[in-house]
Amino acid sequence: MTNRARVFGAVGALALLAACGESATSGTAPVSTTVSASTVSASTVTAASTSSTVVASIVNVWTAPPVDLTKLPLGDTHVSTSAPSVGGLYACSAGNPNGGGAFVAGPWIDEAAGTWDATGKVAVQGSVEWPMAKYSETVEGDQRVIASSGLPVGHVTGTFPIAATDPAFAYDRNPNSISEHDITVTLPVLPKAAATPSCLPMGAVGIMRNGVVVFAPLDQRNRDAVAYETQDDCHGHPQQIGVYHYHDVPSCILNASEGPSTVVGFAIDGFPIVVERDASGELPTNADLDECHGRTSPILLDGAVVEIYHYSATHEFPYFIGCLRGTSVL
Repeated sequence: MTNRARVFGAVGALALLAACGESATSGTAPVSTTVSASTVSASTVTAASTSSTVVASIVNVWTAPPVDLTKLPLGDTHVSTSAPSVGGLYACSAGNPNGGGAFVAGPWIDEAAGTWDATGKVAVQGSVEWPMAKYSETVEGDQRVIASSGLPVGHVTGTFPIAATDPAFAYDRNPNSISEHDITVTLPVLPKAAATPSCLPMGAVGIMRNGVVVFAPLDQRNRDAVAYETQDDCHGHPQQIGVYHYHDVPSCILNASEGPSTVVGFAIDGFPIVVERDASGELPTNADLDECHGRTSPILLDGAVVEIYHYSATHEFPYFIGCLRGTSVL
């Protein structure tokens, strides 16, 4: 079933996207036009076709060794509602201590030690294809216009609601189904940093270039959503009105991004979300990034190497963003 709710916009439906697991909020969101393009447009195609010739000029060097994926720090104690910090998340809300989501910590989580094992986490079963998935991205003057159906282009999802026979059901009984949602957002091509960083809302904070919305990496209780909530093999799951979303840069996108600089999405302030690797193929760590989980360095964007601020994907919390460096368009 298709839901034509507009996920981004001047008013938008962010009240409906407050967090995973909530009951649907009443009200009707503005309606948007269905997007017909199924692939990214000229600017993105150009970037992909020229990357092999220009990307050699990008050299990333990290200050710390790779993290241990079996002992990643839980993000719960690194969430603040007062100020941003390196390796932390600056949240606009204190969360709901009675909120939904995973009802028990999985065996991959060691709450006493404050760590979790990303290699041992269970994933929601299933391999559902979405041939109607659409994503369009165009640069029009000083604006980047993105439109999506909210479904993953080129990727499958797990089966939702989570079946009682699925091992993930023992930890997280997500009752929601995935549905199509028209998403439109207009971002600045050259975003500017705000005077001070701002906090992250619980809902949508960006969109990936496969058309999937990305939420802040928190569940309703302000816990580390990537660690606690059970998602599918591509780290996605639906919330209460069926919006399929990620809480990090998922493995399916990370694994496909092998070069030193791959723009995989955009935050709601217009700054790119980038998968960066060093010569050994390793991602940066928190030690390489600022309090918003970003840095200013050369990246490949719209077919050219440019030096611009961007958020950078990591294996450790907050995974891709810790606060907003620029001004949200919402």
